[in-house]
Amino acid sequence: MKLFILLFFCTLIGTAQAETDSRSTEIKLANSLMAIKNNHLDIAMNEVDSLLRVNPNYKLAQLVKGDLLMAKAGQITGFGSAANASSDKIEDLRDEARVRLQRTQSIAPTQHPGYLWQLNEQQKYALVVDTSRSTLYVYENIKGEPRYVTDFYVTIGKLGTEKIVSGDKRTPIGVYFIQANLPKKQLADMYGSGAFPLSYPNEWDKKNNRTGNGIWLHGTPSDTYTRPPRASNGCVVLNNDDLTKLAPYLQVGITPVIITNKMAVISNADQIDRTALLNEIELWRRDWASMNNEAYLAHYASNFSSESIDFTAWSRQRKTFNSSKKWVKLSLSQLSMFNYPEQPGMVVVNFQQDYGSNNLTHHSTKRQYWIKQNNRWKIVYEGTV
Repeated sequence: MKLFILLFFCTLIGTAQAETDSRSTEIKLANSLMAIKNNHLDIAMNEVDSLLRVNPNYKLAQLVKGDLLMAKAGQITGFGSAANASSDKIEDLRDEARVRLQRTQSIAPTQHPGYLWQLNEQQKYALVVDTSRSTLYVYENIKGEPRYVTDFYVTIGKLGTEKIVSGDKRTPIGVYFIQANLPKKQLADMYGSGAFPLSYPNEWDKKNNRTGNGIWLHGTPSDTYTRPPRASNGCVVLNNDDLTKLAPYLQVGITPVIITNKMAVISNADQIDRTALLNEIELWRRDWASMNNEAYLAHYASNFSSESIDFTAWSRQRKTFNSSKKWVKLSLSQLSMFNYPEQPGMVVVNFQQDYGSNNLTHHSTKRQYWIKQNNRWKIVYEGTV
Protein backbone atom coordinates (compact mmCIF):
# COMPACT_ATOMS: atom_id res chain seq x y z
CA MET A 1 0.00 0.00 0.00
CA LYS A 2 1.23 3.44 -0.86
CA LEU A 3 1.34 5.23 2.46
CA PHE A 4 4.08 7.70 1.53
CA ILE A 5 1.55 10.46 1.03
CA LEU A 6 1.08 10.84 4.80
CA LEU A 7 4.63 10.21 5.93
CA PHE A 8 5.39 13.92 5.41
CA PHE A 9 3.22 14.59 8.43
CA CYS A 10 4.31 11.57 10.42
CA THR A 11 7.89 12.82 10.53
CA LEU A 12 6.60 15.72 12.62
CA ILE A 13 5.04 13.53 15.27
CA GLY A 14 6.72 13.05 18.63
CA THR A 15 5.25 12.13 21.96
CA ALA A 16 1.96 13.96 22.39
CA GLN A 17 1.19 15.94 25.53
CA ALA A 18 -1.50 14.84 27.94
CA GLU A 19 -4.85 15.57 26.37
CA THR A 20 -6.58 18.84 27.16
CA ASP A 21 -9.88 20.16 25.87
CA SER A 22 -8.18 22.68 23.61
CA ARG A 23 -5.79 20.15 22.09
CA SER A 24 -7.85 16.97 21.88
CA THR A 25 -8.39 17.46 18.15
CA GLU A 26 -4.68 17.73 17.40
CA ILE A 27 -3.87 14.72 19.58
CA LYS A 28 -6.46 12.48 17.93
CA LEU A 29 -5.13 13.55 14.53
CA ALA A 30 -1.55 12.85 15.64
CA ASN A 31 -2.57 9.43 16.95
CA SER A 32 -4.14 8.62 13.61
CA LEU A 33 -1.08 9.60 11.62
CA MET A 34 1.23 7.74 14.00
CA ALA A 35 -0.88 4.63 13.42
CA ILE A 36 -0.51 5.15 9.67
CA LYS A 37 3.25 5.47 10.06
CA ASN A 38 3.25 2.12 11.90
CA ASN A 39 1.00 0.59 9.21
CA HIS A 40 -1.89 0.17 11.68
CA LEU A 41 -4.58 1.38 9.32
CA ASP A 42 -7.51 0.06 11.36
CA ILE A 43 -6.32 2.00 14.42
CA ALA A 44 -5.84 5.08 12.25
CA MET A 45 -9.36 4.72 10.89
CA ASN A 46 -10.79 4.39 14.40
CA GLU A 47 -9.08 7.63 15.46
CA VAL A 48 -10.35 9.50 12.39
CA ASP A 49 -13.86 8.14 12.84
CA SER A 50 -13.74 9.28 16.47
CA LEU A 51 -12.83 12.79 15.30
CA LEU A 52 -15.62 12.85 12.73
CA ARG A 53 -18.26 11.63 15.17
CA VAL A 54 -17.60 14.70 17.30
CA ASN A 55 -16.83 17.08 14.43
CA PRO A 56 -18.50 15.78 11.24
CA ASN A 57 -17.55 18.97 9.35
CA TYR A 58 -13.81 18.60 10.01
CA LYS A 59 -12.47 18.72 6.43
CA LEU A 60 -8.94 17.57 7.26
CA ALA A 61 -10.24 14.47 9.04
CA GLN A 62 -12.55 13.78 6.09
CA LEU A 63 -9.56 14.00 3.75
CA VAL A 64 -7.46 11.61 5.82
CA LYS A 65 -10.34 9.12 6.03
CA GLY A 66 -10.82 9.23 2.27
CA ASP A 67 -7.14 8.58 1.71
CA LEU A 68 -7.18 5.70 4.19
CA LEU A 69 -10.07 4.05 2.35
CA MET A 70 -8.28 4.42 -0.98
CA ALA A 71 -5.01 3.19 0.53
CA LYS A 72 -6.74 0.00 1.64
CA ALA A 73 -7.92 -0.50 -1.92
CA GLY A 74 -4.44 0.23 -3.29
CA GLN A 75 -5.77 3.12 -5.40
CA ILE A 76 -4.09 6.14 -3.80
CA THR A 77 -1.66 8.28 -5.79
CA GLY A 78 -1.01 11.21 -3.48
CA PHE A 79 -2.19 13.17 -0.46
CA GLY A 80 -5.83 14.17 -1.03
CA SER A 81 -6.44 11.77 -3.92
CA ALA A 82 -9.78 10.75 -2.47
CA ALA A 83 -11.00 14.32 -2.28
CA ASN A 84 -10.47 15.12 -5.96
CA ALA A 85 -9.95 18.71 -4.79
CA SER A 86 -7.91 21.57 -6.23
CA SER A 87 -4.20 21.75 -5.44
CA ASP A 88 -4.77 24.97 -3.46
CA LYS A 89 -7.29 23.31 -1.13
CA ILE A 90 -5.07 20.28 -0.67
CA GLU A 91 -2.13 22.55 0.19
CA ASP A 92 -4.29 24.41 2.74
CA LEU A 93 -5.18 21.15 4.46
CA ARG A 94 -1.57 19.98 4.35
CA ASP A 95 -0.61 23.23 6.09
CA GLU A 96 -3.29 22.69 8.72
CA ALA A 97 -2.05 19.18 9.39
CA ARG A 98 1.51 20.49 9.80
CA VAL A 99 0.44 23.21 12.25
CA ARG A 100 -1.78 20.94 14.30
CA LEU A 101 0.93 18.29 14.59
CA GLN A 102 3.46 20.89 15.70
CA ARG A 103 0.99 22.02 18.36
CA THR A 104 0.87 18.49 19.83
CA GLN A 105 4.64 18.69 20.32
CA SER A 106 4.77 22.19 21.77
CA ILE A 107 5.35 22.79 25.46
CA ALA A 108 3.19 25.23 27.42
CA PRO A 109 5.01 28.61 27.38
CA THR A 110 5.76 29.14 31.06
CA GLN A 111 8.19 32.02 30.46
CA HIS A 112 7.08 35.64 30.64
CA PRO A 113 6.11 36.80 27.09
CA GLY A 114 8.12 39.76 25.87
CA TYR A 115 5.08 41.94 25.14
CA LEU A 116 3.25 41.97 28.47
CA TRP A 117 5.50 44.29 30.47
CA GLN A 118 2.82 45.16 33.01
CA LEU A 119 -0.89 44.44 33.41
CA ASN A 120 -3.17 46.60 35.55
CA GLU A 121 -5.66 45.28 38.10
CA GLN A 122 -8.60 45.50 35.69
CA GLN A 123 -6.93 43.34 33.07
CA LYS A 124 -7.70 39.87 34.40
CA TYR A 125 -6.35 38.21 31.26
CA ALA A 126 -4.25 39.05 28.21
CA LEU A 127 -4.00 37.37 24.80
CA VAL A 128 -0.96 36.90 22.57
CA VAL A 129 -1.46 35.62 19.02
CA ASP A 130 1.65 33.95 17.54
CA THR A 131 0.83 33.93 13.83
CA SER A 132 3.85 31.73 12.97
CA ARG A 133 2.31 28.97 15.10
CA SER A 134 -1.34 29.72 14.33
CA THR A 135 -1.84 29.86 18.08
CA LEU A 136 -3.61 32.21 20.48
CA TYR A 137 -2.21 32.11 24.04
CA VAL A 138 -4.20 33.14 27.11
CA TYR A 139 -2.39 34.59 30.14
CA GLU A 140 -3.82 35.33 33.57
CA ASN A 141 -2.83 38.46 35.46
CA ILE A 142 -1.15 37.43 38.71
CA LYS A 143 -0.22 40.63 40.58
CA GLY A 144 0.68 42.38 37.34
CA GLU A 145 2.64 39.46 35.89
CA PRO A 146 1.29 37.09 33.20
CA ARG A 147 0.83 33.36 33.84
CA TYR A 148 0.01 30.93 31.01
CA VAL A 149 -3.51 29.45 31.16
CA THR A 150 -4.31 27.79 27.81
CA ASP A 151 -4.03 28.19 24.06
CA PHE A 152 -6.08 27.69 20.89
CA TYR A 153 -5.47 26.98 17.21
CA VAL A 154 -6.38 30.01 15.05
CA THR A 155 -6.65 31.05 11.43
CA ILE A 156 -5.19 34.36 10.15
CA GLY A 157 -5.29 36.31 6.87
CA LYS A 158 -4.94 34.54 3.52
CA LEU A 159 -1.89 36.64 2.63
CA GLY A 160 -0.31 36.57 6.07
CA THR A 161 0.42 39.51 8.37
CA GLU A 162 1.52 43.18 8.31
CA LYS A 163 -1.83 44.66 7.26
CA ILE A 164 -1.44 47.98 5.42
CA VAL A 165 -4.56 48.75 3.39
CA SER A 166 -8.22 47.81 3.36
CA GLY A 167 -8.89 44.55 1.55
CA ASP A 168 -5.29 43.28 1.53
CA LYS A 169 -6.35 40.04 3.28
CA ARG A 170 -3.66 40.44 5.91
CA THR A 171 -3.80 40.32 9.71
CA PRO A 172 -2.37 43.36 11.51
CA ILE A 173 0.62 43.16 13.84
CA GLY A 174 0.34 45.27 16.97
CA VAL A 175 -1.27 45.97 20.34
CA TYR A 176 -5.07 45.98 20.28
CA PHE A 177 -7.98 45.75 22.70
CA ILE A 178 -11.35 43.98 22.71
CA GLN A 179 -13.91 46.58 21.64
CA ALA A 180 -17.25 44.73 21.72
CA ASN A 181 -19.00 41.39 22.17
CA LEU A 182 -21.30 40.59 19.25
CA PRO A 183 -23.64 37.62 19.84
CA LYS A 184 -24.45 35.07 17.15
CA LYS A 185 -27.97 36.44 16.61
CA GLN A 186 -26.54 39.74 15.36
CA LEU A 187 -24.16 38.12 12.85
CA ALA A 188 -24.12 36.38 9.50
CA ASP A 189 -23.41 32.65 9.64
CA MET A 190 -19.83 33.15 8.37
CA TYR A 191 -18.87 34.60 11.78
CA GLY A 192 -19.98 31.50 13.65
CA SER A 193 -20.97 31.55 17.32
CA GLY A 194 -19.94 35.13 17.99
CA ALA A 195 -17.42 37.90 17.37
CA PHE A 196 -15.17 40.24 19.36
CA PRO A 197 -14.07 43.28 17.30
CA LEU A 198 -10.51 44.51 17.89
CA SER A 199 -9.31 48.13 17.98
CA TYR A 200 -7.69 48.06 14.54
CA PRO A 201 -6.63 50.52 13.28
CA ASN A 202 -5.02 51.65 16.53
CA GLU A 203 -3.30 55.01 17.05
CA TRP A 204 0.01 53.76 15.61
CA ASP A 205 -1.74 52.30 12.56
CA LYS A 206 -3.43 55.63 11.89
CA LYS A 207 -0.17 57.52 12.37
CA ASN A 208 1.33 55.27 9.68
CA ASN A 209 -1.67 55.66 7.32
CA ARG A 210 -2.80 52.04 7.59
CA THR A 211 -6.38 51.64 6.49
CA GLY A 212 -9.20 49.14 6.81
CA ASN A 213 -11.30 47.97 9.75
CA GLY A 214 -13.39 45.04 10.88
CA ILE A 215 -10.56 42.94 12.33
CA TRP A 216 -12.33 40.58 14.72
CA LEU A 217 -11.88 37.47 16.78
CA HIS A 218 -14.74 35.28 15.55
CA GLY A 219 -15.95 31.73 14.93
CA THR A 220 -16.57 29.55 11.88
CA PRO A 221 -19.67 28.95 9.73
CA SER A 222 -22.12 26.30 10.92
CA ASP A 223 -21.00 23.86 8.21
CA THR A 224 -17.28 24.25 8.98
CA TYR A 225 -15.46 22.82 12.00
CA THR A 226 -12.21 24.68 11.42
CA ARG A 227 -10.32 26.57 8.73
CA PRO A 228 -6.74 26.30 7.40
CA PRO A 229 -4.03 28.46 9.03
CA ARG A 230 -4.32 31.15 6.36
CA ALA A 231 -7.91 31.44 5.22
CA SER A 232 -9.49 34.62 6.63
CA ASN A 233 -9.70 38.11 5.18
CA GLY A 234 -7.55 39.40 8.05
CA CYS A 235 -9.50 38.36 11.15
CA VAL A 236 -8.28 35.92 13.80
CA VAL A 237 -10.63 32.92 13.59
CA LEU A 238 -11.25 30.10 16.09
CA ASN A 239 -13.61 27.18 15.77
CA ASN A 240 -16.91 27.78 17.52
CA ASP A 241 -16.21 25.51 20.50
CA ASP A 242 -12.89 27.22 21.17
CA LEU A 243 -14.43 30.68 20.82
CA THR A 244 -17.01 29.71 23.45
CA LYS A 245 -14.17 28.59 25.77
CA LEU A 246 -12.23 31.80 25.10
CA ALA A 247 -15.15 34.18 25.70
CA PRO A 248 -15.03 34.15 29.55
CA TYR A 249 -11.47 35.49 29.44
CA LEU A 250 -12.45 38.58 27.43
CA GLN A 251 -13.41 41.98 28.88
CA VAL A 252 -14.76 44.61 26.51
CA GLY A 253 -12.59 47.73 26.49
CA ILE A 254 -10.02 46.12 28.78
CA THR A 255 -8.47 42.88 27.48
CA PRO A 256 -5.28 43.44 25.43
CA VAL A 257 -4.68 41.35 22.32
CA ILE A 258 -1.09 41.37 21.10
CA ILE A 259 -0.65 40.01 17.56
CA THR A 260 2.93 39.14 16.62
CA ASN A 261 4.79 37.31 13.88
CA LYS A 262 6.59 35.18 16.45
CA MET A 263 6.37 34.82 20.21
CA ALA A 264 9.27 36.31 22.19
CA VAL A 265 10.08 36.00 25.88
CA ILE A 266 11.10 38.92 28.05
CA SER A 267 14.86 39.52 28.13
CA ASN A 268 17.21 41.15 30.61
CA ALA A 269 17.35 44.17 28.30
CA ASP A 270 13.54 44.34 28.39
CA GLN A 271 13.63 44.32 32.19
CA ILE A 272 16.11 47.21 32.22
CA ASP A 273 14.06 49.16 29.68
CA ARG A 274 10.86 48.54 31.64
CA THR A 275 12.41 49.99 34.80
CA ALA A 276 13.77 52.98 32.87
CA LEU A 277 10.39 53.64 31.29
CA LEU A 278 8.59 53.50 34.65
CA ASN A 279 11.05 56.07 35.96
CA GLU A 280 10.49 58.28 32.91
CA ILE A 281 6.71 58.13 33.31
CA GLU A 282 7.09 59.25 36.92
CA LEU A 283 9.36 62.13 35.84
CA TRP A 284 6.76 63.15 33.22
CA ARG A 285 4.10 63.23 35.95
CA ARG A 286 6.27 65.29 38.30
CA ASP A 287 7.31 67.76 35.60
CA TRP A 288 3.70 68.36 34.58
CA ALA A 289 2.63 68.81 38.22
CA SER A 290 5.52 71.25 38.79
CA MET A 291 4.23 73.42 35.89
CA ASN A 292 7.76 73.50 34.44
CA ASN A 293 6.82 73.69 30.76
CA GLU A 294 10.31 73.13 29.40
CA ALA A 295 10.95 70.04 31.51
CA TYR A 296 7.44 68.71 30.80
CA LEU A 297 7.65 69.19 27.01
CA ALA A 298 11.12 67.63 26.92
CA HIS A 299 9.38 64.27 27.42
CA TYR A 300 7.79 64.52 23.95
CA ALA A 301 9.47 63.41 20.71
CA SER A 302 9.88 65.87 17.86
CA ASN A 303 7.65 63.63 15.70
CA PHE A 304 4.96 63.55 18.40
CA SER A 305 1.32 63.79 17.36
CA SER A 306 -2.07 63.59 19.01
CA GLU A 307 -4.76 63.01 16.41
CA SER A 308 -4.14 65.93 13.99
CA ILE A 309 -1.95 67.97 16.36
CA ASP A 310 1.84 67.95 15.85
CA PHE A 311 4.51 68.75 18.44
CA THR A 312 4.56 72.50 17.72
CA ALA A 313 0.80 72.86 18.11
CA TRP A 314 0.84 70.60 21.18
CA SER A 315 3.55 72.72 22.85
CA ARG A 316 1.61 75.91 22.22
CA GLN A 317 -1.62 74.36 23.49
CA ARG A 318 -0.06 72.98 26.68
CA LYS A 319 1.67 76.25 27.54
CA THR A 320 -1.62 78.12 27.13
CA PHE A 321 -3.42 75.53 29.24
CA ASN A 322 -0.84 75.68 32.04
CA SER A 323 -0.70 79.49 32.11
CA SER A 324 -4.00 79.72 34.00
CA LYS A 325 -2.93 77.29 36.72
CA LYS A 326 -1.64 78.34 40.14
CA TRP A 327 -1.09 74.78 41.27
CA VAL A 328 -1.47 71.27 39.84
CA LYS A 329 -1.95 67.86 41.45
CA LEU A 330 -1.61 64.80 39.23
CA SER A 331 -1.86 61.10 40.07
CA LEU A 332 -1.72 57.98 37.88
CA SER A 333 -3.24 54.58 38.55
CA GLN A 334 -4.11 51.33 36.73
CA LEU A 335 -0.88 51.52 34.74
CA SER A 336 -0.25 48.92 32.02
CA MET A 337 2.63 48.61 29.53
CA PHE A 338 2.84 46.56 26.32
CA ASN A 339 6.01 46.18 24.29
CA TYR A 340 4.97 46.66 20.65
CA PRO A 341 5.74 43.68 18.35
CA GLU A 342 7.96 44.34 15.33
CA GLN A 343 8.65 47.89 16.61
CA PRO A 344 11.85 47.72 18.71
CA GLY A 345 11.94 50.36 21.41
CA MET A 346 8.22 51.24 21.43
CA VAL A 347 5.77 50.61 24.27
CA VAL A 348 2.03 51.29 24.64
CA VAL A 349 1.20 52.70 28.08
CA ASN A 350 -2.32 53.02 29.50
CA PHE A 351 -3.34 54.59 32.81
CA GLN A 352 -6.07 56.36 34.75
CA GLN A 353 -5.22 60.03 35.21
CA ASP A 354 -6.60 62.17 38.03
CA TYR A 355 -5.87 65.84 37.42
CA GLY A 356 -6.62 68.67 39.80
CA SER A 357 -5.78 72.40 39.77
CA ASN A 358 -7.10 75.69 41.14
CA ASN A 359 -9.71 75.87 38.33
CA LEU A 360 -10.13 72.34 36.94
CA THR A 361 -10.68 68.78 38.16
CA HIS A 362 -10.63 66.01 35.59
CA HIS A 363 -10.51 62.19 35.48
CA SER A 364 -9.60 60.40 32.24
CA THR A 365 -8.13 57.22 30.74
CA LYS A 366 -4.93 58.00 28.86
CA ARG A 367 -2.94 56.12 26.26
CA GLN A 368 0.62 57.00 25.36
CA TYR A 369 3.09 55.50 22.91
CA TRP A 370 6.64 55.82 24.24
CA ILE A 371 9.59 55.35 21.92
CA LYS A 372 13.28 55.04 22.76
CA GLN A 373 15.28 57.79 21.02
CA ASN A 374 18.97 58.38 21.69
CA ASN A 375 18.76 56.11 24.73
CA ARG A 376 15.90 58.08 26.31
CA TRP A 377 12.20 57.26 26.39
CA LYS A 378 9.98 59.91 24.78
CA ILE A 379 6.27 60.18 23.98
CA VAL A 380 5.38 59.87 20.30
CA TYR A 381 1.58 59.80 20.80
CA GLU A 382 -0.81 60.76 23.57
CA GLY A 383 -4.60 60.73 23.72
CA THR A 384 -7.63 59.77 25.75
CA VAL A 385 -9.28 56.38 25.39
